[in-house]
Amino acid sequence: MIDQTSLSRALAPRPLRIGDVAPDFRARSTLGEVRLSDYRGRWLVFFSHPADFTPVCTSEFVAIAGAAEAFGALDCGLLGLSVDSLYSHLAWVRAIRQRFDVTIPFPIVEDPSMAIGRAYGMIEPDADDSSAVRGTYFIDPDGVIRAMTWYPLNVGRSVDEMLRMVAALQRTAGDDVLAPEGWRPGDDLLVPPPQDQHAALAGDGDHWFYQTRADAG
Repeated sequence: MIDQTSLSRALAPRPLRIGDVAPDFRARSTLGEVRLSDYRGRWLVFFSHPADFTPVCTSEFVAIAGAAEAFGALDCGLLGLSVDSLYSHLAWVRAIRQRFDVTIPFPIVEDPSMAIGRAYGMIEPDADDSSAVRGTYFIDPDGVIRAMTWYPLNVGRSVDEMLRMVAALQRTAGDDVLAPEGWRPGDDLLVPPPQDQHAALAGDGDHWFYQTRADAG
């Protein structure tokens, strides 16, 4: 069951962008009915996959399940989606358990009408193929999209990068610091550059635009 009345963004004139509120929805999943708004108050990684019973998707879900505790330690929920039906999801979850001895601990949402996938831009409105791209939305506790990644159908996502992204977004939220390339918790952070001439001229020599700070958080 999908509550399409809550997907007003589906008719939005432009794709979702960083800073937008993630469209709310209600749908059936492998762990019962879920609402996106149920995750308010904590971080959420909401991700789509092209189809059940496909090799790349299976490798991703096995890896994400293995990292579920690490996401939990960051107070970050996980929510998967594809256009397959609930019964397909349940059969796939069972097959993964039998093949890899791995239980998928997070919900997988069904989207047979493609309403959710289209609202999020995971499926083009006029697409002939219903396969969703490997879209990943990093949503903050207020329901705001803070980052997005997109992978093609034939390349799997990096779960390690998904974890790093959540940690970096959390560390830079509400603090006057920036995360440099490849940043991980405990690494030095960057200080935002001066925003006016007075501050720039008062900076430390040629390094005024690139200042680091130890991560005390």
